Amino acid sequence: MHYNLNDTIVALATPQGVGAIGVIRLSGPLAISICNSVFKGKDLNKEASHTLHFGKIVDIQGEIIDEVLVSIFNGPNSYTGENVVEISCHGSPYILQRVLEILHTQGARSAEAGEFTLRAFLNKKLDLSQAEAVADLIASDSKSSHHLAMQQMRGGFKNTIAGLRTELINFAALIELELDFGEEDVEFANRDKLIELINKIQAMLLPLMESFQLGNVIKNGVSTVIAGRPNAGKSTLLNTLLQEERAIVSEIAGTTRDTIEEALVIDGIVFRFIDTAGIREATDTIEHLGIAKTFEKIRQSSIIIYVFDCTQLNEVDVIEDIKQLHAGDIPVLLIANKIDLIAITPKYKYPNLTVHSIAAKENRNINELKKLLHDLVLSNTKVVANDIIISNLRHYEALTKANKALESVQCGIANKISGELVAMDLKEALTSLGSISGVIDIDQDILGAIFSKFCIGK
Repeated sequence: MHYNLNDTIVALATPQGVGAIGVIRLSGPLAISICNSVFKGKDLNKEASHTLHFGKIVDIQGEIIDEVLVSIFNGPNSYTGENVVEISCHGSPYILQRVLEILHTQGARSAEAGEFTLRAFLNKKLDLSQAEAVADLIASDSKSSHHLAMQQMRGGFKNTIAGLRTELINFAALIELELDFGEEDVEFANRDKLIELINKIQAMLLPLMESFQLGNVIKNGVSTVIAGRPNAGKSTLLNTLLQEERAIVSEIAGTTRDTIEEALVIDGIVFRFIDTAGIREATDTIEHLGIAKTFEKIRQSSIIIYVFDCTQLNEVDVIEDIKQLHAGDIPVLLIANKIDLIAITPKYKYPNLTVHSIAAKENRNINELKKLLHDLVLSNTKVVANDIIISNLRHYEALTKANKALESVQCGIANKISGELVAMDLKEALTSLGSISGVIDIDQDILGAIFSKFCIGK
């Protein structure tokens, strides 16, 4: 994707649809003058930056389209680093479309997805990791994902990486200097000190890499499959967790034929619950497809909640079902349901499996189940001591490449290979670390791939 960064761009910055207010954003060298050409009120070209002005937007024939508030931000003191104008209109789709059309006729072109934030990056208002955090902030659907995005936008990750790169650059420069004096057999870079620095860097990189598991969970949610035999109470459990009648509940076995998916936030972590068809021998083609989809969802899940009717199944039946799930390394919670129908709750003993007794229909022990799920996620992920958590796959892959390059440097020094090869590995580590924040040259196609995931008005 290629951008003409000399253009003045325009886009709707608020969601599509009817609302009280809609905001149209312009950015570029002619943003203020283009807006001024269709604005009746003050002369915007003469107004100070960071000011707000009431007036009317008119078309070429002078017809009033809407009464608006216009915000002016002169570059470089704006989000993009360019002249920026934001027009607050009434939220009618017709009004917003007409205003956009009028601005197009005056020379503004439609912005590409993420182009405003791309310009902020290119004008050094944000580094690349902060720019990516903007998209995460917009998409955040829980307190934890919001906190993670805000932390990245404030540059916590950026500052950590920058410090590591600065120290590594100094050693790389010394090794390059050695190459210039290759015939004189001099050594400017102390290898022992370099090994110490690499150990220090890896001590910071490894926890960051390990934090990706938790960061990915916070960002994308925990895929949690509710599985079990027909009439075990799977759909009842989903409805109770959500506190709404989301799934059809019936005493007729095989009611659930397709998967039902809903999200629930538990203590800041999004769980994406998936109610599935009951595990049994299918009686017809549709049920067979539903059960096949159950096993497909199980293979893709992060947690399995296996629900069984404690009035019907014994220990042998439960173990047989667990083996049939083929869960592998996926954590499994055993949920003994319908304890309200028995006088004494049995003490279940299943090796390496957590058992929790509930009465889903009566909402009994459901809060304890939620806490159990939350604790299970945290116990299966490693939280970084300094609270910097990686949630972006591109960042994780860059850290992994940097760590691998540093391991090559260690191996090279141990085997006394030439400084030229050591320098190559150092450059690879520096390039990988630099690609996270964008302090090295980034290919335009890579930028296009990153910013194309943004909404149009951002």
